[in-house]
Amino acid sequence: MKKLLFILLFVTQIIWAQSPFEHGNQYYQKENYQAAITSFESILNSGKESAEVYFNLGNAYYKLHQVAPAIYNYEKALLLSPNDEEIKTNLDFARKMTIDDIKVIPKVGFQKLLSDFTSKYYYDTWAWIAVAFAFLFLAFFAGYYFSQKTVLKRIFFFGMFVWLLGIGLAAASGFYERSRMEHEKPAIIFAESTALKNEPKVSSPDATVLHEGTKVYILESIANWKKVELTDETSGWIEDSAVKEIK
Repeated sequence: MKKLLFILLFVTQIIWAQSPFEHGNQYYQKENYQAAITSFESILNSGKESAEVYFNLGNAYYKLHQVAPAIYNYEKALLLSPNDEEIKTNLDFARKMTIDDIKVIPKVGFQKLLSDFTSKYYYDTWAWIAVAFAFLFLAFFAGYYFSQKTVLKRIFFFGMFVWLLGIGLAAASGFYERSRMEHEKPAIIFAESTALKNEPKVSSPDATVLHEGTKVYILESIANWKKVELTDETSGWIEDSAVKEIK
């Protein structure tokens, strides 16, 4: 009897020693998606976050056909890991579950070219690139300083300017990307349906009706209303409770 109690106690300790992330993955594999959601959300409620947690949480919501939470968590994961192709693929699948078919009007001109270039990496990645270029600059400076041959000195001297230009470009790209992300306020419609109003008041005429999972960009807030813009550049007002900001 004592041996049996000892075994049960040992097994219980092993179970409790597992992290909520591992519990969530186990629940997900057993297709207990609601329990998986509870485990993953307990991690976020503790103040910790990661692309993996948001991604797995999005997968669990997707399995339950809860469109808005699935898209929201995929978007959160993409913020932390912007180059992850698996997150992008699953996000595309989730978007196909939305009711609203809103076109994306592509931006043109120099602003688009600049945004396309800087958005290739997260701003902290640009910072690390600048640091790497700085080390290369120092290496070429050392090569220039200690080299005895004129040809090598010229090569190292030219390389110093190339890496110096790279440092400036990476730093500028990082600052631009950070500024762009701070000013951009994406959000997801969580209400099953909500009216897009011409003015921030209930009596205002409806411009259109939006449904859960639709992505919008918040332009300004007044009382319990938010002015939003859609990807087709349509703008209007929705109630604050109908939308959840991604960042």
